Order: sequence, then C-alpha cells, then structure tokens
Amino acid sequence: MIFTYEAIGLARTPFLEKEQAPRQAQLAKGIEGRLELFPKTGMADAVLDLEGWERLIVLFHFHRDAGFRPKVQPPRSSVKRGVLATRSPHRPNPIGLSVVRLVRVSGLTLHVRDLDLLDETPLLDIKPYVPYADAFPGSRTGWLQQEDVTGADAGPASFHPERAVDPVRDYEITFAARATRAVEWLAARGVDLDAPLRRTLALGPKPHAYRRIRADGDAFVLAHKDWRARFELRGERGIEVIRIFSGYRPKDRAADPSLGLHRDFAETFGE
Repeated sequence: MIFTYEAIGLARTPFLEKEQAPRQAQLAKGIEGRLELFPKTGMADAVLDLEGWERLIVLFHFHRDAGFRPKVQPPRSSVKRGVLATRSPHRPNPIGLSVVRLVRVSGLTLHVRDLDLLDETPLLDIKPYVPYADAFPGSRTGWLQQEDVTGADAGPASFHPERAVDPVRDYEITFAARATRAVEWLAARGVDLDAPLRRTLALGPKPHAYRRIRADGDAFVLAHKDWRARFELRGERGIEVIRIFSGYRPKDRAADPSLGLHRDFAETFGE
C-alpha cells in the first residue's frame, strides 16, 4: 500500500546542521523555535483550543535522512540494533516524533521550547500530549536497561513508577583551565564547542559510528568539524577535556587564506 502525505508547515529552529541538533527533545531544554503552519483551508480552525496544553507531540518528516537501514548503532549502544528498537532517523518510512513545550499560539504560528528539529523540517501532524494516556515512566527500556556505551554491563536499571529515569548515566564532563580558555576564545568568535563536546562526551569515550574519537596514547581525541579536543578519563565516569586544537596541519593553515581563524588560534594558544 502506498500513502501520500502533504506537509502542514515547517519548523523554524536554530539548528542548521545535523551536528548541531540534540539527539532528542529532552536534551534541548530551553531551546526555542516555531512551528509555522501553512495557511491552508481550515487550518485556522484546526489550531483552536491548543492554548492551555503544556506539551505537543510533533510528527515530522526526516527531510535530510540517509535512507532506510535495518540495523543501526545508536549513540547509547555498543553494538548494532534493529532500527525499530531505536529512535534512529534511518527508518522504513522517514517519520519522526518529538514532544515539545507550547509557549503560545499566534495565528498559525506555534511558539515552542525544547525543540530538537532541524530548521525547515516539514511538519506532518501535531497532537496534544495527554499525560494520563501518553506517559508510562515505569516501562521497561529494552536493551538500554543494561547497556553502557563503554561496552561494560551497566547492571539492571532502577525503575521509579512516579518519574522517568534515564537508564544510562551520562559521563561527567569537565574542562581544564587551558581548554576552558580556548573554548571561550572560540565562542567569542562564533564557534560553539562547549555544547557539542559535552553532548558527545557525555555518552562516553569509546569510539563509535556517531562519535569521531580515536585513542592518542593514554588519552583520546574527539573531532568536531574542523576542531579537535584531547581528553582523558577521570575515575569511573569522568572525562576531562585537556586541550583544544585545530584540525588543520600548520602548513595547510599557512597556505589557505580562508583559515585565518585557525592561524589566529594557533598563535594565541601556541598550537
């Protein structure tokens, strides 16, 4: 059977690239954006009574997905899993689901928070989130219940029926003074490394299909776009970022006029 759907609007978000977007709405707390609905016949009536709902379920089309993959390796798994047992975008049909917080309704524009969608994501449908019908905090979490991205068995999860608990505990991320100065220097020039480094390293130090990590002696190096972060393990679940450096070699930085930021960085931090 073949079905055809038409987008009802577009998401407007600060995330222009896949690497910028949180992997789920729970990691996008406070991120604001808009769901702009198209002015189709009847749409003005369709949004009536949305005011008063705290959260909305958003169904959308993965417009930049890489196609169907029957098995994928999620960020929190040390092995590949069946795609239907994951939240991966590589689905049989590229349909996604996210739960966002509604701030206000302005005509056909829904102002929302906790938004994890890419900018211009096509919207397929919007439904109110109904806590008594949609929330089951004590439910089992399948392979996540015992998965640890380091490859070790995390042990049985503790379930609390009254609240949702992440069954995989994040690593605690800290920055050495030198790395902190480098991150702040780059932030002042429009390059945000703090959030993506914390988001990636929170899942652990083990190399993974979604994390560009390699061993470097007793430490590790994480690649994020044109930049590199050297980090070391601290205790059982701690990671400290030791230094930040350019992903370009000195001779490449010297030869390419477009790499002025990388040259300035190297001069400032002696890299």
